[in-house]
Amino acid sequence: MCASATGWSTRAESPDLERDELQAWLRLTLTPGVGLDSARKLLAAFGLPEQVFGQTAAALRQVVSLNQAAALLTEPADLADLLACTWDWLHEPRDHGVRAQLITLGDDHYPPSLLQLDDPPLMLYLLGTGNFASNRAPSLVNIDKFATNSIAFNAQHSIAVVGSRNPTPQGAANAHDFAKALGQAGVTVVSGMARGVDAAAHEGALGSLPVGATRLATVAVVGTGLDRVYPKSHLELARRISRHGLLVSEYPLGTPPLAANFPRRNRLIAGLSQGTLVVEAALKSGSLITARLAADQGKEVFAIPGSIHSPQARGCHALIRQGAKLVESAADVLENMALDLGSGFAADLIADEPSAAGSGGHFDPEDGILAALGFDPVGLDALAARSGLDAAQLQTRLMLLELDGQVARLPGGLFQRLDSA
Repeated sequence: MCASATGWSTRAESPDLERDELQAWLRLTLTPGVGLDSARKLLAAFGLPEQVFGQTAAALRQVVSLNQAAALLTEPADLADLLACTWDWLHEPRDHGVRAQLITLGDDHYPPSLLQLDDPPLMLYLLGTGNFASNRAPSLVNIDKFATNSIAFNAQHSIAVVGSRNPTPQGAANAHDFAKALGQAGVTVVSGMARGVDAAAHEGALGSLPVGATRLATVAVVGTGLDRVYPKSHLELARRISRHGLLVSEYPLGTPPLAANFPRRNRLIAGLSQGTLVVEAALKSGSLITARLAADQGKEVFAIPGSIHSPQARGCHALIRQGAKLVESAADVLENMALDLGSGFAADLIADEPSAAGSGGHFDPEDGILAALGFDPVGLDALAARSGLDAAQLQTRLMLLELDGQVARLPGGLFQRLDSA
């Protein structure tokens, strides 16, 4: 059931976890027909999973259906395999201070913000250099025995950055630059490690870390087991996140990238964040689910406006019409959040940030091609009419601007300016 080793490691400490406890929790998650709601009812009625599985059919029938009670009395066929690979995963040696953790519902380290969800996960799998802090001794995982450089994640100092899997070049740049500026201000960036905006946000947050920094740059909430990386092209990104943050999943090891799991993980992205920034999104986008969940949890939602001609901007515009705050810079986000980041983070880190995120303002305001481009995608014929240049001249100028990183070539023969004047 579990995936093969990913080759992430060579040395680390292991959590203090009893094998029989782990087996009982895994059995509860594997029992067919017993979802999160029924599992919580069972735990509320009988206590820990070991007590649940010690009940008679008649006792179980007082809490769950006849079929569910029968399923609970039958050990799942794949339990032994999952227990073995989960135990090995928890104790696998790793380097760079990375450690595996498993936190259960009711554990003292379970994030309080996730307890407010209608359907909090029974178990959370963590991989990285951080932990979910507690003021008391943990009941299942002994965080105190982890390496001393384990860093506590603070949901009060975190912001989700989400958006399209197929962003425009400017959208990807915005995600990276906003996340980097937020990270430089001491905020942990939470996202889903998907292609596009998510990946750009994680990269920006990782890029905000100075050498020797001891804070969590970013948290990735994924829709697979933590022994897998999806998409596979993000293996190196996942490694870097584990070394400077946390990978989080509610799914057992070996869980493949199932389509239904990704919208569900969005509730955890919203739950682990103090607010949610939507960078770029179409009207039917998983990012809008995250934004709605954040709003339902009473948290701030921010959206970056875009071109009225871009389908990838319509989701953000819809959010703004519904009450999300329009933001043009990371400073706008921080001012609205009123985060108390402590004296260690200088306010002037973003004080001079341009009003729209970009790569630093390389445009020459006198350049007629850039002025003719504006900020919306435009075709070659329209650009020729605006600039007065013939097609050959225009193609040459556009190629140079593209090589300079100031213009992007889009599908459909369109071009778009990448920065602000």
